[in-house]
Amino acid sequence: MRFTIAGCSFYLQASEVVALMKDVKAEPVTGESVRIGRRTYPIKQVGAIITKQDRRDFSAADVIRAMQNLGFTCNPAPAPAAPESAPVLEATDAEIWPATTPEQQ
Repeated sequence: MRFTIAGCSFYLQASEVVALMKDVKAEPVTGESVRIGRRTYPIKQVGAIITKQDRRDFSAADVIRAMQNLGFTCNPAPAPAAPESAPVLEATDAEIWPATTPEQQ
């Protein structure tokens, strides 16, 4: 199939993508991803390998569109983790502002 990624045309088949990614170690997934074989790769890592372009030169949406058209399963970015709540500190005024005695002055 013919795809346009970052203004360049590429002719790709699913078997070619699988072969290109066969010996590539998957980076940690922090954004959109694509499942190729048994591994899940960040979409930008796959785009950089199949296009031989810098990751800044193409959008994730272009690569997602191409991978979906080839029959691969693409996943959205994981939801951000909920921030941990800070422990509530309870203190009395006497603990914060201790009374001064005449001897301390």
